[in-house]
Amino acid sequence: MTGAYYRPIPQTDPVRPTGAHILAGGWTWFDRAERITRGTGGEIIAASDIPSDILDRLTAPRAPIAGLTWDAPRLMGILNVTPDSFSDGGQFIASDAALAQAHAMARQGADIIDVGGESTRPGALPVTEPDEIARTAPVIAAIARAQHTPMSIDTRKAGVARAAVDAGAALVNDVSGFTYDPALAPYCARSGLPVCVMHAQGDPQTMQNSPVYADVTLDVYDFLAARVEALVAQGISRAQIIVDPGIGFGKTLDHNLTLLARLALFHGLGCPVLLGASRKKFIGTIGGTPNAAARVPGSLAVAVAGIAQGAQLLRVHDVEATRAAIALWQASTAGLFMAAGL
Repeated sequence: MTGAYYRPIPQTDPVRPTGAHILAGGWTWFDRAERITRGTGGEIIAASDIPSDILDRLTAPRAPIAGLTWDAPRLMGILNVTPDSFSDGGQFIASDAALAQAHAMARQGADIIDVGGESTRPGALPVTEPDEIARTAPVIAAIARAQHTPMSIDTRKAGVARAAVDAGAALVNDVSGFTYDPALAPYCARSGLPVCVMHAQGDPQTMQNSPVYADVTLDVYDFLAARVEALVAQGISRAQIIVDPGIGFGKTLDHNLTLLARLALFHGLGCPVLLGASRKKFIGTIGGTPNAAARVPGSLAVAVAGIAQGAQLLRVHDVEATRAAIALWQASTAGLFMAAGL
């Protein structure tokens, strides 16, 4: 991409100036932005100086996806039916344990449950399509019979997605940004499925081997912009695409922190933004918690920082704790939410 990028500077103060804009129809507002050009850095400008087409994308309310509306932060509960995921590998691979966890997350306030059968932790090896289907499809079918919480399938493979959707999944979440299996995007388009497109540098086996970017925020933005356009060209509506900058996927600690600090830039893609940072290694490094299960407090801090920048969907392991943190954040910004009609 060439030219300028525009990062809105979100505010959560209950006193909103005349002429300020609501970000993505949500709970934050902005009256300034950072205009960024490669090689020269950024400058602060008034929101009125943002080109009208980009301003429209920044401010337009996002359409519902898989039954989720975006007038408040939503939670995607993580359900890994794998033996080797970085935080909870093996805990829910048995179908009764997976179903119990799905019930628990639904009671705790998950808006959607993301079921994955292939670990994408750093160093993970690929899983065959039949094995991945065997892990995920029966669990999705069992959850669908027992409750009404929407489900997504976390996969890179068309065959796995097809089996999951037949079992009851309503969204396809691809960590490869729909670059791994060329059959996956056409399948989603034909089936009218909403999707989540994520950025990753490299594959899980190699992605943490010294990742390098010219400018991590702009490089990730350009990748996602290109993938969104490619998906639209294949017949998937932009209104049914969620974007995810891929925290921890081919990024160093500094890359992750830079993306978090500039997360609002991604609203310029005109899609809901997913933040998936739960329990990741950089949280343990900064917070001094090498055990992934002990990273809940740090994960909550990052989650609240994300929603303060307007991130609409948080992918989390700890639904109950995150829901409580959001409730406290909303209460502390009650004037803002009342002003936004929430």
